[in-house]
Amino acid sequence: MATQKIYIHEFEESDYEVIAIHTTLEDSRLAYHINRQLEVLLARTKEELQIQVKDGLTGLSRFEFYDEGQFITWNLVQNKSEINSVTTVTSDLFAGIDHGMAAKVYLLPEFKKVDYLLKIENLEANLDLDTVVRKISDIEWVSLAYCIDKDKLKSKNNLIF
Repeated sequence: MATQKIYIHEFEESDYEVIAIHTTLEDSRLAYHINRQLEVLLARTKEELQIQVKDGLTGLSRFEFYDEGQFITWNLVQNKSEINSVTTVTSDLFAGIDHGMAAKVYLLPEFKKVDYLLKIENLEANLDLDTVVRKISDIEWVSLAYCIDKDKLKSKNNLIF
């Protein structure tokens, strides 16, 4: 019987690009402006990206658009969120007092200052990535937009969705 080997590097190569976006806009307003600038139709998905950490579970908003003509998938994802947890102290001077704590959670922890990520899958040669970044940068409330080198990402598995 013949044996077939599958190497892990065969799965790691995928055709996508990631653009980091720094902005003060809320997610739906940013999606609206990206739709106008890039002529795409990003729409909020029903399920948020769920991230489990020791402090609890949180969700990151996600907008998606599949371009059937060019077979390109666009995903706009929130990079950071907060988990608010309330603990009741029972063994010290302040017993019975609720203490609220907030912990930040990041989709890409190595880019903590990035507000949103735009992941473009199945990027065609006819789509110029520099033009996409420039058009996003032209949005009035976007302070910075740039491409992230996906080969240097430590947490690239977080971008599998």
